[in-house]
Amino acid sequence: MDAVLTEPRTRAVTKHERYRVSVAEYETFRRHGFLVVPGLVSQDEIDELRQHTEDLMQGRLPEQSTEMTERDTAGDGGVSIQRLEAPPAHLSPVEKAQYFLRIHMLHRKLKLHERYLLHPRVLDVLEVLIGPDVLAMQTMLFLKPPGKPGQGWHQDTYYIPTHPDTLIGAWIAIDDCDEQNGAMWFAQWSNVVPVFPPAEGPAYGERRLQDITYVSGVSDPDDEHNDLARIAAPYPQVLVAAKAGDVVFFGGHILHRSKRNFTTDRFRRSFVSHYCNARSFTQWGADTETPSSTGFPKVDPATKMTNGSHILARGDTHLPYAQPLFGTPCAATLSSEERRRQSEYAEAMMADMPTMMMTAADADPTMEHDDADDGTM
Repeated sequence: MDAVLTEPRTRAVTKHERYRVSVAEYETFRRHGFLVVPGLVSQDEIDELRQHTEDLMQGRLPEQSTEMTERDTAGDGGVSIQRLEAPPAHLSPVEKAQYFLRIHMLHRKLKLHERYLLHPRVLDVLEVLIGPDVLAMQTMLFLKPPGKPGQGWHQDTYYIPTHPDTLIGAWIAIDDCDEQNGAMWFAQWSNVVPVFPPAEGPAYGERRLQDITYVSGVSDPDDEHNDLARIAAPYPQVLVAAKAGDVVFFGGHILHRSKRNFTTDRFRRSFVSHYCNARSFTQWGADTETPSSTGFPKVDPATKMTNGSHILARGDTHLPYAQPLFGTPCAATLSSEERRRQSEYAEAMMADMPTMMMTAADADPTMEHDDADDGTM
C-alpha cells in the first residue's frame, strides 16, 4: 500500500505569501456555494501532513501512548475519535491503517493541527469570504483508507450552528482525490436552501419556516435512508476532484457528500477545519478539558455560549475567544491595542454627516452629528 512510509521527514520552513482572492473566486463562492483554490498549501506542507497521517495510522506519534482494543475492521467504518490511541502493535501496517477513518479536534492536543487550523493562506481566503473577523472552531483529520465508506448528504450548519449563520469549511487535500478514492460531491447552488431540521430530537435547523421539510438519516451514505438525497436531487451534482495542496472552501448550507473509496491501494486523506465570523454566537464545541488562559469562560454559565472555547484567528471581536494552546501566531496572540489599531473603525459610512452628502467616509463613532431635520430625503 503506497501510503505507508517508514522514514520520517524533516519539515521545511515555508514562507507564506499572502493570498489575494480574485473577484471571480469571490463570485464563484457566492454563486455556487463552494470554491476550489488550487495549490493554496505548499508541497512541503503537504509532505509534512502526509507523513503525520502515516505516523498516526501506524501508532508512531509520541502522544499515542495507549492502544485501541481489538475489533473487526472489515465490519465497521473505521473509528472517529477525539483522543489519541495507537492501533494494536502486532497488526501489519495495512491492518493498522484500517483502524482509522477520521479524528476530530486534535488542534487541542497537537501543535501541528493547531498550525494548520491557523494556516495563514487559508485565513487570507476566509477573511474575504466571511471576515474580516474569523473564529477557528474545529479540525478533522480524514484518513479514508481503501474500501472505507463515505458520508451521505448533509449540511455542516446542521451540526455546527452559529448566530448569525456564518459557518464555512476549508478542506485541504493531502492526497490527490477523484471519483475512485472518494472525492467530495456538491449539490451545486444548494447553498441557497435553509438548514433542514431533524424529524426527531433536538438539533439546529430552520424550524420557523412554515413549509420546512423535516429530515431523517442525515449523513447516511445510503440515499434510500437519507431524506436529504431527495432534496439534493434537483440540483446539479458536481464531483470536486482535487490535487494535493488544493483547498476547497464551502458554506454551511450547501448539500455535500462523499462516496466509498473504491480503490485497493489509495487513501483519501484531508485536513478539514471549520470557521465562522468571530462576531457570531455559538453554543457548539465546548472545550471542557483545557483551562481558560484569556479570562473568558470556556462556556458562559448564563447563555451556554462557547465562543471562549474557540480561537480568534483574524480580526477582532466583542465576544470571548480562546488563545491557541501551542502559541501559533494569530489575532488572539496580538495585544488588544494592536487588533483594534488594525480595524479601529468600519471601513466606510454611507453619508458624510456634517454635509449630509451621499458619499463614503471613514466611520468614526466620536463624530459630532447634526440632528436637525431639514425636511429633505
